[in-house]
Amino acid sequence: VLITDTTWRDAHQSLLATRVRTIDLLRIAQTTAHGLSNAFSLECWGGATFDVSMRFLHEDPWDRLMKLRQAVPNIPFQMLLRGANAVGYTSYPDNVVYEFCDKAVKAGMDIFRVFDSLNYVENMKLGIDAVKKAGGVVEASICYTGDVSDKSRTKYTLEYYVDLAQQLVNEGIHILGIKDMAGLLKPAAATLLVSTLREKFPDLPIHMHTHDTAGTGVASMMAAAAAGADIVDAAIDSMSGMTSQPAMGALVAALEQTNMGTGISMENVHSLNSYWEQARLLYSCFEANVKSADSGVYDHEMPGGQYTNLMFQAQQLGLGTQWIQIKKAYAEANKLCGDLVKVTPSSKVVGDLAQFMVSNGLNGKDVEERASSLSFPTSVVEFFQGYLGQPYGGFPEPLRSNIIRDLPPINGRPGATLQPLDLGQLKAELTAKYGSNIRDYDVISAALYPRVFADYRDTVSQFGDLSVIPTRYFLSKPEIGEEFQVEIEEGKTLIIKLL
Repeated sequence: VLITDTTWRDAHQSLLATRVRTIDLLRIAQTTAHGLSNAFSLECWGGATFDVSMRFLHEDPWDRLMKLRQAVPNIPFQMLLRGANAVGYTSYPDNVVYEFCDKAVKAGMDIFRVFDSLNYVENMKLGIDAVKKAGGVVEASICYTGDVSDKSRTKYTLEYYVDLAQQLVNEGIHILGIKDMAGLLKPAAATLLVSTLREKFPDLPIHMHTHDTAGTGVASMMAAAAAGADIVDAAIDSMSGMTSQPAMGALVAALEQTNMGTGISMENVHSLNSYWEQARLLYSCFEANVKSADSGVYDHEMPGGQYTNLMFQAQQLGLGTQWIQIKKAYAEANKLCGDLVKVTPSSKVVGDLAQFMVSNGLNGKDVEERASSLSFPTSVVEFFQGYLGQPYGGFPEPLRSNIIRDLPPINGRPGATLQPLDLGQLKAELTAKYGSNIRDYDVISAALYPRVFADYRDTVSQFGDLSVIPTRYFLSKPEIGEEFQVEIEEGKTLIIKLL
C-alpha cells in the first residue's frame, strides 16, 4: 500500500485554518524528500492554500510550489482541483481553467485530484480534460457521503458510486479517488465500496482519502487497503487525527504486520514528527480548540476542513456558545438543500444557511414556510440558481423557486456560457499597474482572485516580501529589546531590534 502525506495541505487546512507558511514547509522539505522517498505523493497545493497564501500569509502560491519542487525533486506532488471551479469558489471561463492547469504542471505539479462539490460530472469533465492537456496525472475523485453499508439510506447507494466511477473511467482517467471529506466512510462501508470498485475495475489504481473526525480513520483506511485500495492518505502524527487525516505512524505500523507494508520506516515518521510537534506550537493561535473525536459527524456530515473553520467563524460571530445548535442546524440545512454532497464550495452553502438559521432563530420548517420573504445569504441564493452545477436528484421545490424568486435559474454546466477571458489584455492591465515584472502565473492569480491578488500586491509593494520573516515575528511582535534576523536573500541578512 502506498501513502500520500497530506501534512503540507489538508492536515493544516483542517487543523490550523490553512495558515502554515512556506518558510516552515521549506525547513523540513529536504528531510521529507529523504524520509518519505517511498511515498506515493505529497499533497502540498491547491484547495484553500491558493487564496489563503495571498489573502492571509501575503505570499505567492506559485512561488511556494516552485520552491518546494526544487527542494523535493523525487516525490510526486499532488494538488486539489475543484473541477470547473479550479482553486476558486465559483465557475470560471473554460480557458482560465485550462491555463491554470498548464501553468501548474510547468511550476512542478504532477497529480491533480479533480473533484466537484456536487459530484456533477459535467464540471469534472472540464477539469479532467484540462489536466490531460497540461500533461498532468488525472486522479478523478468521487466525493463520498451517506453510508453505503446502511440499507435504509437510499440516495447515495453503492450503485450510485459504481455508476459515477464508470462515467469517470469513460473519460480516460489515470487514478480513481474516493474523497471522504467528512470522515463518514465506516470500515464496513470501505470494505464494501472498495471491493466492489476493485472487482469492477481490476486495473485502475484506487486512492482513498478520509478525515479522522469520528476517530475511525485508521480502521477505515486499513479496511480499504485490505479490500484492494492502492493508496491511502495520512498525515504526520502530530498533524493528524480529529478533523485531519489518520496518523501516518499508526497506519505504517499497522500495515507492517500484514503483507501490505508501505516501505516507509517508523524511524523516519518519528523524525518528521518531532519537527511538526514544534512547528504546530508556532500556529497555536489558529487552533480551533477541538479536543476530541466527534462521532456526531455521522449525523451532521460536516467536512473536516470546514468543521474547524465553522467553529472559528461561529466564535467570531458571537455564536461560539451555540456550537451545538450550529451542528444541529447544519444537518437541517443539508436536508433543506436536498441532502447534498458537502465539500467546498457546496459545504459553504450549507454552513452559511446553518449560521443564518441559528443567528435568526429559525428551524427548517420556518425556512420552508417563510422562504419567499427571507433575505438568504448570497451563497445560498446562487446555489439554488445553479451557479455550482446540478445536484444529484435535482433542486428541492418549491423551496428553490421561493428562494431565487425572479432571478434566472441556470440549467447545465454554469461555466459553459461564460465568454473566454482575454488573458493578454489582463496581463497588459496588470503590467501597466504593477510594472514589467508581472508573470503569466500572476495573470492566472488575478483571473481567479482579482480582489485578493490586488490586495496582496499592494501589501508587497508597501512592506516587501513578508514570506522571509520567521513565523514567530510574522504572527506577533517581538518583545521590546528583542533582536532577530531576517535573511532577505542569500547572503543578505537584516538584524532587527525593537526599541
